[in-house]
Amino acid sequence: MSYDVIVIGAGASGLLAAISSCRCGKKTMIIEKNERAARKLMITGKGRCNVTNSSGINEFMNNIFPEPRFLYPAFKSFFSSDIINLLEEAGVDIVLERGGRYFPASGKAIDIVDALVTTAKKSGVKFMFSTNATEINLHNDSVYEVKIHNSQGDSSLRTEKVIICTGGKSYPLTGSTGDGYILAQKCGHTISPTLPALVPLIGKGHFFKGLNNLTLKNITLSLFIDGEKTRNEFGELQFTDYGLTGPVVLTLSRWAVIALHNNRAVKMSIDLKPAIAETQLDRRILNDIDINGKQKLKKLFKEWLPTQIIPVFLEIAKLDGEKLANQVSGDERRKIVTLMKNFTFDIVGHRDFNEAIVTSGGVSISEINQKTMESKLVKGLYFAGEVIDVDANTGGYNLQIAFSTGWLAGMK
Repeated sequence: MSYDVIVIGAGASGLLAAISSCRCGKKTMIIEKNERAARKLMITGKGRCNVTNSSGINEFMNNIFPEPRFLYPAFKSFFSSDIINLLEEAGVDIVLERGGRYFPASGKAIDIVDALVTTAKKSGVKFMFSTNATEINLHNDSVYEVKIHNSQGDSSLRTEKVIICTGGKSYPLTGSTGDGYILAQKCGHTISPTLPALVPLIGKGHFFKGLNNLTLKNITLSLFIDGEKTRNEFGELQFTDYGLTGPVVLTLSRWAVIALHNNRAVKMSIDLKPAIAETQLDRRILNDIDINGKQKLKKLFKEWLPTQIIPVFLEIAKLDGEKLANQVSGDERRKIVTLMKNFTFDIVGHRDFNEAIVTSGGVSISEINQKTMESKLVKGLYFAGEVIDVDANTGGYNLQIAFSTGWLAGMK
């Protein structure tokens, strides 16, 4: 049996690659190891599916790593308006929400999956589920055959074009177990180190248990590597019993994880009062102490911080919460101010791929033609989506990368 194009993986990039390929008149088959398509897509955006973002291409580039310009041709060929139009043509209403994020109006990721699968089938795409692609055979450095395994045993499919869309390693229970990296390596490709990205971080200190489930909004989180401040983000975070998660943590986690794997010292610091300069904060606290001098310090702290964090704050600052406010010394007051502006702790680890939203690393982009997504090493071998060494912040950017690279790979 032969096909013009074989797509390995029926996720976001694979479905778009197959739709694009069929619309170019190619006989196209998707091979998928799971019993149904797009299992990972169904859990994105906490089950709501953040389809894409309203940002322009330049803003997209600011949210993509490590080499965003690699994706420019893909975005020019198929961008946010294109995926929205495709989904709306399939009957899915798309709405714009806070942060420029697009979601299905129903709030259900399954509607996106069903729309893409239906569109693929109407376009002429054939599906082969519960089937593993075990090897891509080459002849004279060109693709000519894909070996597969399923319940019927081993067999092969002839083709001159294969698009690897197997995803990365994040959320392995959905089938993303790094299969594409193995296939690419067997074809001679280099794989940049693969690490969890957009992942919760593990902190050092017993006090995290006392802060579990506490959410802090409108704070600034700074990342320090080997004592040097490298990045900061403003927004929201959540404490866990082991460390930190939440939007600003996930955004900074990419660099924290890489640093940890390079045996570098990682710290994070929370500015609990980012809207107030340190001198202003000092005056405010001094004023509150003057007005409420007969109150116990731990009670006065409720004017400054969430209740749950107060015992931990007092412990770290080595302050007696039972002390009257008017007994607080100048040194103690300055210690309070400093800690409010620099609530700092060590980061000693990260959660694994089971909790990572995406994978950093992957097939080296230096070995991929950015204008086509074709391998520079093997004729007829293409890549799309998370298997490539590009990843992005949250906000719909990663899915748009999958849609755009899939579409470009399918049309060439």
